[in-house]
Amino acid sequence: MILATATPADAPRLTRFVNAAYRGETSHQGWTTEAHLLDGQRIDEEGLLEMLARPEAAMLLAQNEAGELLGSFHVQAQGPLVYLSMLAVAPAGQGRGVGKFLLRAAEDYGRRHGCAVSKMTVISVRDELIAYYERQGYHLTGATEPFPTDPRFGIPKQPLTLLALEKSLTPSV
Repeated sequence: MILATATPADAPRLTRFVNAAYRGETSHQGWTTEAHLLDGQRIDEEGLLEMLARPEAAMLLAQNEAGELLGSFHVQAQGPLVYLSMLAVAPAGQGRGVGKFLLRAAEDYGRRHGCAVSKMTVISVRDELIAYYERQGYHLTGATEPFPTDPRFGIPKQPLTLLALEKSLTPSV
């Protein structure tokens, strides 16, 4: 896999990729679909461009040798922590290490920006996803956040809450 960083020119392709990974028919090919929890899109092109424009932020891309997009992950350094969001892996390619590759790249991004902690939020009813991140060294903090109400990010089919997970990026002593 080759690691790259998205540019604004990648926004149309990334928007299609992320939406296919999270929602819709193709998302059912993978284990990370949210189609049973939310209707609508995961992101629109405008929202993706806003994410790319944030200070100290990047959209990390995992590509194959031919430049085909295998996965993407948004990262943003915020002082002592790096906030990770919107990990997307092509549904047909899940279970092949793309997510782990991007997760390690995101943590490395945080370390390069002086971050000591990696943080993310996950929908509370996504037990299998929470378990995946726990296997990667993340732990639930006990903090919760309300699910966004902006329909640009999806329309919940049930009440949803986000749970915060964190991982230390500094070596244990």
